[in-house]
Amino acid sequence: MSVVNHHFVAPISSSSSDFFAQSNFSSRTQSLAVRVKKGMVCNCVATSPTEQTAYKTKVSRNANMAKLQAGYLFPEIARRRAAHLQKHPGAQVISLGIGDTTEPIPEVITYAMAERAHALSTVEGYSGYGAEQGEKQLRASIASSFYGNLGIDEGDIFVSDGAKCDISRLQMLFGSHVSMAVQDPSYPAYVDSSVIMGQTGLFQKDAEKYGKIEYMRCTPENGFFPDLSAIDRTDIIFFCSPNNPTGATATREQLTKLVQFAKENGSIIVYDSAYAMYISDDSPRSIFEIPGAKEVAIETASFSKYAGFTGVRLGWTVVPKELLFSDGFPVAKDFNRIVCTCFNGASNIAQAGGLACLSPEGHKAMRQVVGFYKGNTDIIVDTFESLGFSVYGGKNAPYVWVHFPGRSSWDVFAEILEKTHVVTTPGSGFGPGGEGFIRVSAFGQRENILEASERFKQLYK
Repeated sequence: MSVVNHHFVAPISSSSSDFFAQSNFSSRTQSLAVRVKKGMVCNCVATSPTEQTAYKTKVSRNANMAKLQAGYLFPEIARRRAAHLQKHPGAQVISLGIGDTTEPIPEVITYAMAERAHALSTVEGYSGYGAEQGEKQLRASIASSFYGNLGIDEGDIFVSDGAKCDISRLQMLFGSHVSMAVQDPSYPAYVDSSVIMGQTGLFQKDAEKYGKIEYMRCTPENGFFPDLSAIDRTDIIFFCSPNNPTGATATREQLTKLVQFAKENGSIIVYDSAYAMYISDDSPRSIFEIPGAKEVAIETASFSKYAGFTGVRLGWTVVPKELLFSDGFPVAKDFNRIVCTCFNGASNIAQAGGLACLSPEGHKAMRQVVGFYKGNTDIIVDTFESLGFSVYGGKNAPYVWVHFPGRSSWDVFAEILEKTHVVTTPGSGFGPGGEGFIRVSAFGQRENILEASERFKQLYK
């Protein structure tokens, strides 16, 4: 406490929130004058931020969220990329980590979307809410284009804002009491959504696994297809082919075994076919090419990696009418209820783009886009093979899976980023079976792929 015998100005710090960024109130620290009259006592007490108690509600946190380990893989990679740029502000960073497309959307597709968007400004062309399942014409076109003579019709198709979103909707459909199996390694959304739904136990740090999930190990030694005789029965089996991250593609014989395994166990397969157009051999492009699959499988797919729709957002899920729960109730009816409750349908502009994708000109344009990325893949594979690495994937997928025996995936990721300014993805981020590997994405402009390959050669020559 002090006695003030004269007028003075005391600075008080004040900052605006982002909410006020557009107002006249500056977000910079302000100096506010407080006048104290002569002879008055001013008692100034500084309060430590740690002593300030934030208001708390009485709502408990979802305990399943607390089970999740660190952040979701790809935002964590983006965070490390940003930190690297802060450390090396002049670095020319090349991103071959997150599988985001880089090539422009073909004009035949964007023209259709622009035309649909413009029509919305007219009385005749305006449309509001559409069918939650998707526009009838697009559903029919997907059925005929991708499932031709496989017994899938438009009524089995649910158009969405992407396969990743549908994975979470499917988890909501299955509920918290089902058991789950995933390929190991696999796309992390399968596991993380299972954790959030409450289907799993706690994370086991020693094994780098969650309890109550069956991890189906996929390695070079077993051709990246699990030994099904060693797998315990689960209700749901997530399976991706071509696989993200390994790039491996299941053969017809292997998928026949998987369907038979599901039938014997009364399981449902969730088959992720997001990269089917990258298949260049006679491997199945859909699980429904396998006899009996309609009774045990759901398939998710997307335009993201075919037409550059990672930002446009458009995909679909196939739920055959033959697929039934244990009480005989059609799975499709419950999924329809989930969709109608949680979703108002894909953007009508995006759906116009989807229809254009499936026109003859659109099909040709998508094949050219896919061909471009496959050319990138060839360059990456040749680079690492020339350096003596064991390399997998690449043939039927836009991902290259490179083995660094005995090394930590995150250490390799950090080494490559620090010494070459190239972002990759650590294999362990896809599950314990990915330890010792990195995934290199072929999504990039050609000059960046060539430059990254030269940097890899300089580092590992």
